[in-house]
Amino acid sequence: METLAFQGLVGLSVAMYLWLLAAGLTIVFGVLGVLNFAHGSLFMLGAYFAFTFYGLWGINFWLAIALSLLAVGVVGYLMERLFLRHIYHLDHAYQLLLTFGFILIFDDAVKMVWGGVAKIPAMPSFFEGTFSVFGRLFPFYNAFIIGSGLLVAVVLWLLFEKTWWGRMVRASASDREMASAIGVNIPTLFTGVFVLGAMLAALGGALGTPVRVVAPGIGAAMIIQAFIITVIGGLGNLKGAFVGAVIVGLLSAYGILLFPVFELFLIFVTMAVVLIVRPKGLFGG
Repeated sequence: METLAFQGLVGLSVAMYLWLLAAGLTIVFGVLGVLNFAHGSLFMLGAYFAFTFYGLWGINFWLAIALSLLAVGVVGYLMERLFLRHIYHLDHAYQLLLTFGFILIFDDAVKMVWGGVAKIPAMPSFFEGTFSVFGRLFPFYNAFIIGSGLLVAVVLWLLFEKTWWGRMVRASASDREMASAIGVNIPTLFTGVFVLGAMLAALGGALGTPVRVVAPGIGAAMIIQAFIITVIGGLGNLKGAFVGAVIVGLLSAYGILLFPVFELFLIFVTMAVVLIVRPKGLFGG
């Protein structure tokens, strides 16, 4: 029983990385209606920028995280203003084709700048070490990741439910024409939402650099999991994205422990069952 409980904590730490990625994907789809297949590449860029600022340049860890978010935020701003803005009115197939092109561009770009060899910087000294839980040693950094994911969930809830900007976002997601009629600047709002989604993806990538391999192609691997999470939870639903991330994280952790050969099988079967029972996801409507 203690082993299962400990593995649950491992699954939660994995879930929080996925939650940060899926949250941005969910927000962008829920508000802009864009299926951004390159969202995982923004996760990858966040990891590479954090590696550069912290691992190569020796900048303070917290400042490196902040700079990574700003850098990817600029990339997201340019993506939305120069490209995505012009295809909002088109079918999702065109969006997927365009954003898939960005995956190829970003993968080649990181190979040109950082090379094709996997990288991983040292763990920050203040996060080194472990503590005992359920009779086993659990890394301090994993506990920090769990706390960070929960904190981001609370901040996003406050942002969208308790602020005027959040009310404008929700109104625009429900009825763009009506929101525009009452004075909401829809294009500017959409840019801000896309940049927020990009920065959330970057946060997941940046926080993972001390413990996860940074390599070209990780974005494509991560976006598959993010789409599974959003399908399970319900496209465009933040609560669903959080629950879906926890489900996938726990399935991954327990699958590795109990059924290592069928780890991915469990995740895809769960998604299939959810689609059969609730085609719009657990919290979709």
